[in-house]
Amino acid sequence: MADPITRETRLSKVVGAPAKKLATERDIVTVGDLLDFHPRRYIDVETSGRITDFALDDHVAIVATVVSGTTSRNRASRGSRFEATLVDAEDNEFSLVFFRPYGHEQALQPGRRVLARGKLGEFRRRPQLAHPTYTVLDADAEGSDLDVYAGGLVPIYKATKGITDMGLTKTLKLVLEQLEVGADAVPDHLRERRGLIDEREAYRRLHLPRTLAEVESAKQRLRYEEALVVQTVLAQRRAKYLAEQAVPRTAPKGGLLEAFDAQLPFQLTAGQREVADEIAADMARDVPMHRLLQGEVGSGKTVVALRAMLAAVDSGAQAALLAPTEVLAQQHARSIRAMLGPLAEGGMLGGSAQGTQVALLTGSMTRRQKEKVLLDITTGPVGIVIGTHALIQDEVMFADLGLVVVDEQHRFGVEQRDALRDKAVRAPHLLVMTATPIPRSIAMTVFGDMETSTLRELPRGRQPIETFVVPSTNERWMQRTWQRVAEEVARGHQAYVICPRIGEETPEDDQVLAELERAWREGAVEDGADDAEPPHDEEPPPMRGVHEVLAQLREEPALAGLRIESMHGQLPTDEKDAVMAAFASGAVDVLVATTVVEVGVDVPNATAMVILDADRFGISQLHQLRGRVGRGDAGGVCLLATRNEEAALNRLQKVAETTDGFGLADLDLSLRREGDVLGAQQSGRRSQLRMLRLKQDADLIEQARGDAGELVGDDPELLRYPGLERAVTERLDEQQVAFLERG
Repeated sequence: MADPITRETRLSKVVGAPAKKLATERDIVTVGDLLDFHPRRYIDVETSGRITDFALDDHVAIVATVVSGTTSRNRASRGSRFEATLVDAEDNEFSLVFFRPYGHEQALQPGRRVLARGKLGEFRRRPQLAHPTYTVLDADAEGSDLDVYAGGLVPIYKATKGITDMGLTKTLKLVLEQLEVGADAVPDHLRERRGLIDEREAYRRLHLPRTLAEVESAKQRLRYEEALVVQTVLAQRRAKYLAEQAVPRTAPKGGLLEAFDAQLPFQLTAGQREVADEIAADMARDVPMHRLLQGEVGSGKTVVALRAMLAAVDSGAQAALLAPTEVLAQQHARSIRAMLGPLAEGGMLGGSAQGTQVALLTGSMTRRQKEKVLLDITTGPVGIVIGTHALIQDEVMFADLGLVVVDEQHRFGVEQRDALRDKAVRAPHLLVMTATPIPRSIAMTVFGDMETSTLRELPRGRQPIETFVVPSTNERWMQRTWQRVAEEVARGHQAYVICPRIGEETPEDDQVLAELERAWREGAVEDGADDAEPPHDEEPPPMRGVHEVLAQLREEPALAGLRIESMHGQLPTDEKDAVMAAFASGAVDVLVATTVVEVGVDVPNATAMVILDADRFGISQLHQLRGRVGRGDAGGVCLLATRNEEAALNRLQKVAETTDGFGLADLDLSLRREGDVLGAQQSGRRSQLRMLRLKQDADLIEQARGDAGELVGDDPELLRYPGLERAVTERLDEQQVAFLERG
């Protein structure tokens, strides 16, 4: 007896020859891979479409009727060519051209309808598709197999060399006839509750639909399943955290936290007080806090996190703050020590008797410096430790780690965060911070295992930032840009000039190139467009680098006499420290930098920013960069310079029109799509978010979150739901779980 055909079966055992082409061209190896190779659109064979709907170089998929065919000798070479003339639904003519006519003369007979696909070109002012793929749709044509399309709907897939859409549909029909689905990934009672079809029927309707309504019902089922799988992983993680034991960490009266609050030179906003109360309530429980703190640029997340750290110290424990870069870790250390004042000098001459000490640990420190810090963390008076990945090294030991604060969570993997948590005797409380405003749908999908706190209100006295788009191809506009920078410096302020790269090939440049290239292409492909590819014939202009711009600005007449320096991630640590210290103290007027200053850098006297090649950055990144200015009481101005204003104008103008980070995050999501926003490449052949659209499906995600919580609460190991357990294992491997963590 033959083995059953399941999702895990290798496709080559089922369909033979097409399997090799699918594996080579599309990395489709198993039956499940093929089922998850979803159509991009559907064409109704009863309506031909119009060739005039397409522009030159578009990838065309159209049903049309053959009018005539002509074979002629090639003038420039041996052999012959075959040209078929077709008409669309409105009798517009176009041609299919083959320079090797073998078989096409017999297939493309006058009167036959065909589904033709190819790149639209033009010859002698007539539209044509050169060497297209096509499928004959007439039932009486030899080999047409029109009955494959039972309802007259033709699924159109991403083009696969050597396989037509008809060939794919035949392959899928053969697979679906033999498929044994097994236990459904969506339990019966949830399908009934949500009005969903079963898994086999969903795949049948997706690949062999009779109506568009069937297609929609299949997509709804698969979107929900995808949401349920993700939410189940998050629900299992929530259950795991809730099962752990933590030590309640509360601040006693008359302690360090109370002393800090008494010396604050400003009042907390209502939002900060509300979030602080939520965190305090979490930390007072005997299960570990697992909370996400998100907030607008400059909304005061650091002071809220510091109060939580002080509460941990008050309770006799230590707190660790994990930052992704040395620049950010150093900035946190400086700002926290400044806010604490004598309270950061416990046990030191002139320090407060109620105080503690703040230690900084980074990878670039000397061995002697590290040894001193490590000893103080283990046995000394250090209550707050701030560091980079160096914090998770084996030699780092804490006396009693009670709270872990992770800044810019998306820069870390789950294994790094857990390595720090594992240094605690008992599960520490966890506070994750992000300065990137997160749409509700992403928060539920990526941080769904956490409680979420949001800071929207800016501190009192914070002045607005004006933003303008500058066409940098216009020399007069750029001259005015540098004059504007000089005017800010003349008023006693400082400015940033941001470049997308350093200048030569460096690891830091490599890290951002993919993001910048995506931003350049952003919006070029409409979601669901048939076989659309980003334009490759027009290359973006070369990106401006720090070295080049530094030299240019030092020669710029408008900036004559100004103190201009540069900073980027490849500078030695001591040089970075010196440059940032000089800029913070006012000894540098203009800082030319990469995105190394994107988060955490706080220089209240900086009031101007020029972002060169702004079109090469994503919307959220532009918002984060802009947040480096206007942090004092003098307001700020941000100039978005672009040499690609036509393509980028709409996106950049949206950034210029609003400082609402949450609104911009929603716009970013709609433009970038899920894969880019979630920030992960596919792992092998396994899917991530194929059907789910976070922008549109927030309500469905919320339904799945409630359903997943119910299932996991009833059966944490999913023993009674083997179909869902299989889907979780198959579709979310360990790397993809880490991808969810990085968000």
